[in-house]
Amino acid sequence: MSELTDVQIPLIEHAEAVGWERVSRSAATEWRGGVRGLFFTDLLARQLQRLNPGVVDEEAAQGIIRGLSLLDPSIKGNCQALAWLRGEHSVFVPTENRERNVRLVDFDHLDSNVFHVTDEWVQQSTVYTNRADVVFLINGIPVAVAETKAAGKTDGLAEGVEQIRRYQRETPEMFLATQVFEVTQLLDLYYGATWSTSRKGIFTWRHGEPTDFEGKVATFFDRDRFLQVLRDYIVFVTENDEMKKMILRQHQTRAVEKVLRRAAEGHRTRGLVWHTQGSGKTLTMITIASLILRDTQGDKPTVLMLVDRNELEAQLFRNLESCGIRSPLVAQSKKHLRQILESDYRGLIVSMLHKFDNMPANINTRSNITVLIDEAHRTMGGPTLGVYLMAALPNATFIGFTGTPIDRISQGKGTFETFGCDDEKGYLDKYSIAESIEDGTTVGLHYTHGPSALRVERELLEREFLQIVTSEGVSDIEELNAILDRAVELKTMMKSPQRVDRVAQLVAQHFTDSVEPMGFKAFLVGVDREACALYKEALDRYLLPEYSAVVYSASPSDSELLKRHQIAPEDEKQVRRAFTRKGDLPKILIVTEKLLTGYDAPILYCMYLDKPMRAHVLLQTIARVNRPYEDGEGAVKPCGLVFDFVGIFERLQEALAFDSDVVTSVIRNIDVLKRLFERMMVEDARDYVAFARRQGDKGRRPRSKRSSMRRRGRCSMGSSAVCRTSSTSSPPTRCCAPIWMTTKR
Repeated sequence: MSELTDVQIPLIEHAEAVGWERVSRSAATEWRGGVRGLFFTDLLARQLQRLNPGVVDEEAAQGIIRGLSLLDPSIKGNCQALAWLRGEHSVFVPTENRERNVRLVDFDHLDSNVFHVTDEWVQQSTVYTNRADVVFLINGIPVAVAETKAAGKTDGLAEGVEQIRRYQRETPEMFLATQVFEVTQLLDLYYGATWSTSRKGIFTWRHGEPTDFEGKVATFFDRDRFLQVLRDYIVFVTENDEMKKMILRQHQTRAVEKVLRRAAEGHRTRGLVWHTQGSGKTLTMITIASLILRDTQGDKPTVLMLVDRNELEAQLFRNLESCGIRSPLVAQSKKHLRQILESDYRGLIVSMLHKFDNMPANINTRSNITVLIDEAHRTMGGPTLGVYLMAALPNATFIGFTGTPIDRISQGKGTFETFGCDDEKGYLDKYSIAESIEDGTTVGLHYTHGPSALRVERELLEREFLQIVTSEGVSDIEELNAILDRAVELKTMMKSPQRVDRVAQLVAQHFTDSVEPMGFKAFLVGVDREACALYKEALDRYLLPEYSAVVYSASPSDSELLKRHQIAPEDEKQVRRAFTRKGDLPKILIVTEKLLTGYDAPILYCMYLDKPMRAHVLLQTIARVNRPYEDGEGAVKPCGLVFDFVGIFERLQEALAFDSDVVTSVIRNIDVLKRLFERMMVEDARDYVAFARRQGDKGRRPRSKRSSMRRRGRCSMGSSAVCRTSSTSSPPTRCCAPIWMTTKR
């Protein structure tokens, strides 16, 4: 199949069908003023004057274009370019003696804009020249670039992604204002935000049947939707002093739009957004808050964002300003929150849920109040907090967000009863674990058991933990710890010196043999803080002390053992940051409560679990290892691995009682997979061996083992890993990861 005739030209034709006007290659180069040009200069100048009458004249338009051209061709310059596109920059108007915002795009009136598509866009920089297959422009400004590959081409999508990365390195001017990239091979269409081309930033565009290429192009490049993406769904954030760019995925934009409709309805005031762990709920919440507050129709609204712990609150604030929320009012105490609500404050309020304890009823009866509740299953942790919250704001709209809905679904209790009462299925929007893995939003989870001699005695585990958890219910880790504090015999057995030493020895061996060679890192989860300290001392006997660090909270009554391994808050921040970086120490974090929620370290591959858990707490904890990861050398995390020393996974469906049919299909026992692989190789593969023999092999001298291994490549990670040959000229092959995920950057 031909890339040009079968993919590139149809892509342009499908875009034309939804309103993008085609410009020939020669005309596009002329309108840019040559291959070094960045914009359709004359068109942009005309549109600036048309969209800003009385504000921008010809001279001012040329000045704005010069300023845009001088932006740094980097992610920071791209962020400034997006601010220009959104009308967030201004010019001085002498006749009015004031600054006025400038519109480069009219987001409210589609037909006021000019949409163009062209192909074979040649971009020349000082050293390099590159050619993009297809470029999309609005008002003369490039906003999207697409690479097309022939449907029958081996590794075509991987090649397309690598080309985008190369263009970004060699001719960054091509991405000065461009906000979105797209790679297609006819059947598949992948997309992402420019300047964010790592594995975790590339997503599958889903629409209708997999073979409906026209439908995918038509929906992805729908002009109304595309304008909405530019205005609302691209976010720049700073993490660890590094600017990053994100684009909301389909499940996020779908949830945003549903919540906005629900908040505007009036007659239905509850909703549950059930998006699996690691799918970006915090960013979805912030986008919703930003869009509600941006609405200028009617009375100014109030948005109340409720978070349930300090580290999540800190995570929230890092992203608020990036989404246009610059002055959130933070409730400092219960009294302060009451004063804010009584004063009828309009804007964003951020509070911890517990500050609603003993809040009077009907403290604010206004209807245009939207309450967004993070980790909504925890609102039922206290029997009265949810009651106080909803009684205080009787006419507000309450939207709960969760990745782990409350258990006891069959009895109709918990999260579904509280937030899902207005929807037939019990939720406003759902994004399951299986969907997230299929989309590449998260990776699958495998688990294996520790030696039976080290596992917790089943009768003791049932008596002191599982039966109590089942009867009382657990919605957060504090409740889990309270139950474990009463399990004296269980904890004594788990922390016995002999067991701690044997577990530490096994962890050290497994980590150095199986995890470290792949370039990944690990958590060791102890039953309590004392267990963490004991494991630290035991691990130091088998690994260098710098390999591991303990992260837990301090208490004034701590023993000498606990004090010995405590780290100061500033040191803890450094440890957290260092752990996320490949090659930096520590490589193993020993934890029991901290970092099990709200901490995102994609390099985390293996979790050595030695703490009894169940339901939401278990899923939240093991979800730490489900983040996609790809390093700069092409290593891709194939899955997350849980090493179970407790025996919780012996009865997985009981441990994860909700959505168990989906959960158990994507959290797999690695021992079962090994046996399946062995059976397939021994039994099933025999029928196909003859077809694998090349013509002329008979009578040839066999290759040496080393030569054969070098030719074929060797997989050291099992069936879920990327195999690479030693020759740099040979392409990577694939075990089970989608091929575009395996490309070396």
